Amino acid sequence: MRVALITGISGSGKSIAINVLEDDGFYCIDNLPVRFLSDVITSLNQAGHNSVAVSIDARSGGSVADLREIVTGLGEMGHEVKVIFLNARTETLLQRYSETRRRHPLSMRGAPEKSPEQTLIEAIERERELMSVIEDIGIPLDTSSLHPNVLRQWIRDVVEAPHAPLTLLFASFGYKHGVPLDADLVFDARCLPNPYYTSELRPLTGLDEPVAQFLREIPSVRRLIDHIAGFLDAWLPMYLQENRSYLTVAIGCTGGQHRSVYCVEELARRFRKTEQVTVRHRSLTHRPIAG
Repeated sequence: MRVALITGISGSGKSIAINVLEDDGFYCIDNLPVRFLSDVITSLNQAGHNSVAVSIDARSGGSVADLREIVTGLGEMGHEVKVIFLNARTETLLQRYSETRRRHPLSMRGAPEKSPEQTLIEAIERERELMSVIEDIGIPLDTSSLHPNVLRQWIRDVVEAPHAPLTLLFASFGYKHGVPLDADLVFDARCLPNPYYTSELRPLTGLDEPVAQFLREIPSVRRLIDHIAGFLDAWLPMYLQENRSYLTVAIGCTGGQHRSVYCVEELARRFRKTEQVTVRHRSLTHRPIAG
């Protein structure tokens, strides 16, 4: 089993690390007390999980010092264990807590005659002292000046986690029903010849071969599909760098029945060769098609 142990100073990015590993297929547990770690790993291994990420912080108290021995034991059991120790400068942590308005896990409650800022600084320093006993067993990462996306990529590199494939969602829609709110990219196919005005094609949809044949023979339809495909080929790497899990490409026509449906099907067919693709025809599910 691959085991990634995310630990370090609160506010340094442990939640980001756990979330990115969960996106990449790890079974993730947040804030697990150290004393339960071996039993949990054994149980998950028996249940068939092969990639597990666990976040451990100062709330384990003095038992955090036992992590060194537990990591050694997990290695002797044959597990591949990597410990990542996240840290950040105190001034950075103060700024992050100020922005998020979260309470530090070791903050004193009801401390008389102490300002919240002083209490937070004391909590950070107490945590540094408590966690210093395991700082040397992990791979240290200082997140003080890191953009979250850079930290995500660093976590993947350290754990050697494969990037979850980006799912391309191609969606057709009808403008008369409104532009879908979840669309990342929107392309307008209303400029193309409309099969609706051919009586025998009117009751059909872009999923039907007569409509597909009609549109397939029109040069402007082929050009539009080629241009959208070229745009996606050029810019998909940039979206992948932003750690996106989904990219919704919406193509609309007047009713969402003919042109947009055909274009979506053609683009999905092309990109299935290299990408993970999902198709959704919004207007076709909103109303029955006559005929």
